[in-house]
Amino acid sequence: MDFQMVCHTTNEQDHTEPRQLRQKHLCCLHGESEDRDKGSTIESFMTNFSNIYESELLPARNGEKFTEHFLHEVVDILLSYIKRTYDGKSKVLDFHHPHQLLEGLEGFNLELSDQPQPLEQILVDCRDTLKYGVKTGHSRYFNQLSSGLDIVGLAGEWLTATANTNMFTYEIAPVFVVMEEILLKKMHEIIGWGESEADGVFSPGGSISNLYSILVARYKHFPEIKAKGMAALPDIALFASEHSHYSIQKAAAVLGIGTDNVVAVKCDARGKMTPSELERAILKVKRQGKVPLYICATAGTTVYGAFDPLADIADICEKYNLWMHVDAAWGGGLLLSSRHSYKLSGIERANSVTWNPHKLMGVPLQCSAFLVREKGLLQACNQLCAGYLFQPDKQYDTAYDTGDKTIQCGRHVDVFKLWLMWRAKGTQGFEILINKYLELAEYLYKELKARKNYELVFDAAPELTNVCFWYIPPSLRHIPKEPEREKRLHQIAPKIKARMIEEGTVMVGYQPHGDNVNFFRMVFSNPATKKSDIDFLLEEIERLGKDL
Repeated sequence: MDFQMVCHTTNEQDHTEPRQLRQKHLCCLHGESEDRDKGSTIESFMTNFSNIYESELLPARNGEKFTEHFLHEVVDILLSYIKRTYDGKSKVLDFHHPHQLLEGLEGFNLELSDQPQPLEQILVDCRDTLKYGVKTGHSRYFNQLSSGLDIVGLAGEWLTATANTNMFTYEIAPVFVVMEEILLKKMHEIIGWGESEADGVFSPGGSISNLYSILVARYKHFPEIKAKGMAALPDIALFASEHSHYSIQKAAAVLGIGTDNVVAVKCDARGKMTPSELERAILKVKRQGKVPLYICATAGTTVYGAFDPLADIADICEKYNLWMHVDAAWGGGLLLSSRHSYKLSGIERANSVTWNPHKLMGVPLQCSAFLVREKGLLQACNQLCAGYLFQPDKQYDTAYDTGDKTIQCGRHVDVFKLWLMWRAKGTQGFEILINKYLELAEYLYKELKARKNYELVFDAAPELTNVCFWYIPPSLRHIPKEPEREKRLHQIAPKIKARMIEEGTVMVGYQPHGDNVNFFRMVFSNPATKKSDIDFLLEEIERLGKDL
């Protein structure tokens, strides 16, 4: 919004702030602002930012009004974007190639300058940044496991940024540190660890939470690793299903274990780890002279949405004295649903769990919890007692200085938005949302079975919200399922996706998996999505792909 103002220089305040052109007046909001507060009359300051710079905002002397006006403008930009996000008629994205953004387009220039830009330009930059991004809260954004835009969670993120503190000590983040403890306790109870002395930490994403699980498991079995390193250890082996998240291999590389020592355990056609194959792999590793250490079971695989048989895997872990980790980054939210929580039966026997509230629970990115059943392990594994942070003679209970149990020093506050959403929704509110996502997945599954132009990757009702399918264009419909057909089918999903992005109407992911050529993977985690959005997706795929 551009504000042009009448300059008044008749009072003393105008002379003290000569660069502000202002007019104090009563006005009724109109246009976009009218939607925010219809019919209300408010006192408003109108500011022309073309001659005002960042140096005149707080903490500059007399910077209060400039700061207030500037932030009001930013909020207007955000509210306008939010309304467009929830407008089903708007595009999901306005796509441009990287070279177009680098070269600059329509006045949007990403280059950095030595001289400061006026705040008017900064506001334009804010608008353009949102304009050329992706509306991940749009009801037809299905591209990733994390989607949606929760308004209370957004408010929590704003407040978190305003507080701008660090989670390493209680003295600088007292409320947030206590909130983290309360949230971790709640999640422990939901898993089924009850009153046990469990522990945990919020980390920068599920990959880091999974890394923590291997780090702590290795320390539990070989505490000498902390001082002496991998040279003091025997060859160790980790196990994860062939459908597990790639972060297990990444963690093995980072921790010096090596990707060759991560054993991919075979799965059944549905994508679940086969317990007999796991036991066979463990015995093979032992014969090779390696030490089996750790098993990662997945509760909600990334592509198929499959749940490994946790109870059977727990039996094997107990038999061979292995650490059991459950990667429930995606599927952990089902624990909040009385209708679907049985799919994670056996998770209470795990030694550690990864759970990402920024996925099924819809918390703004990022929000991931690493939960460990044995209290004290995180601290013992990571503690280094930096004297400038973790002084033992502080005036409060220094057990709340949680920073020494993490691998980070600085740690972002990821807990407040989750805590605030839990307060706003209650556990029941999360359950209602999660049940809705499973109902949408069931609806899509039935629609695909009823339509002749689609084939399911596997014909089984969805366990999570993942639904995997091929679109079969008319040109391939009557061709036998032979290598030539598969080669051509492999090209269909990428071509349709490219057209989708160019038109900006919808976003959905695709990938090959195992022996299966490229297929679409639908996931639901967005509270704005309705059945009509699913119908639109299927019709749009047909419209964009019928000539292929």
